[in-house]
Amino acid sequence: MAVKVTGRRPSFGNLRSHSLRATRHKQNLNLQVVRLEDGTKVRLTTREMRTLRKSEKNKTAE
Repeated sequence: MAVKVTGRRPSFGNLRSHSLRATRHKQNLNLQVVRLEDGTKVRLTTREMRTLRKSEKNKTAE
């Protein structure tokens, strides 16, 4: 079982076109299971994975 690290929640909005009758809908996060270097599995959003990958790339460049 992967541990959920992020504290982000789904965002909510309205589905409507020209009519003012709106239906609420939920936009879920893009959660992925990732295995870290120490072997633990965590659930991260793809945005967080991208940020981590970029920070690691900057550390190796310096």
